[in-house]
Amino acid sequence: MQHKGEQGAKAFAEGTMMAVVTTGTGGYDRLDYRQVPIPVPGPGEVLLSVLAAGVNNTDINTRLGWYSESVRDGTDTSSDDEQRPDGGWNAATPFPFIQGTDCCGRVVSVGPGVDRGRIGARVLVRSCMRKSDFSRMETVWLGSDFDGAFAQYVKVPESEAFTVDCDWSDAELATIPCAYGTAENMVNRAGVRRGERVLVPGASGGVGSALVQLIKRRGAEVIAVTSASKREVIRDLGAARVLCREDDPVAMLGAESVDVVIDNVAGTDFGKMLKVLKRGGRYVSSGAIAGPIVELDMRNMYLKDLTLIGCTAWDAPIFPNLISYIEKGDIRPLLAATYPLDQIAEAQRVFQKKRHIGKIVLIPPS
Repeated sequence: MQHKGEQGAKAFAEGTMMAVVTTGTGGYDRLDYRQVPIPVPGPGEVLLSVLAAGVNNTDINTRLGWYSESVRDGTDTSSDDEQRPDGGWNAATPFPFIQGTDCCGRVVSVGPGVDRGRIGARVLVRSCMRKSDFSRMETVWLGSDFDGAFAQYVKVPESEAFTVDCDWSDAELATIPCAYGTAENMVNRAGVRRGERVLVPGASGGVGSALVQLIKRRGAEVIAVTSASKREVIRDLGAARVLCREDDPVAMLGAESVDVVIDNVAGTDFGKMLKVLKRGGRYVSSGAIAGPIVELDMRNMYLKDLTLIGCTAWDAPIFPNLISYIEKGDIRPLLAATYPLDQIAEAQRVFQKKRHIGKIVLIPPS
């Protein structure tokens, strides 16, 4: 079978590729599908032919400048008509650049010092990279801090490209890196143990649906929160109980009834999440899709000896763990839909409607 990297040899030799260049903070008009030079791998780097690239909240949030401290709304209601130079993961965003945090690719070229035996390998890229080593929290993110996977080719450090051996499709593999990496990191940081009860608001999104699988895999009980139309699918994923978004978790579950809350929703329900936690419970978050500004009653936090855990930088075992889970069949992808790369605006519009379960994936031209 001819690989996509071989099929694209002519374009590769000519030195140009098609990519979506995000030109600045703003609306869909900032997504410019155009021809750009193919990146050249430097020492310790590999060049990948992008086989599939997942769509994430972070792609949209970065384009909107949502990470700016000036933004107080949820991710679905933020305005797209303001310039926010401090709106990226690490404050400044390197516009114009190529976004795309999820990458399933094939190695087509290597830089100096890299084993040529890696050429031809199908890989997943670790989205969250450390600037120095795992003893420090400073991060560099694919598609947020440097050019990402919304293109035909992308270059990455060789150490961040993990070979994966499975029968999943390219699009299915592209559902994994950001969502499952974020989810596994939160589960790991929270120290979720067998027999514990874990509440997961927003369980039908990419991270939420990954959490359901990863928590159950550890032998803990999952209580999920989602819309009424998605309850059966989330239950089939492994949730022991599924609440609707309109339900009051305190009324439905009782105060001090769960060991861990893993919450990327936040917003107005934040206080209720602390109330349902048992004494000594853990609250973990890596997002705030319903709004980043919350009301914290300090008494609920300190009188109950709660631990609040923020998660962005992935720990060293996270991505190798995920590769092993894939290869052992411990998890399964949730592929909602695929779109050609040049239809990125439509894919993001559908993504923001939040009617899907799992991930939406973009396919670059071959």
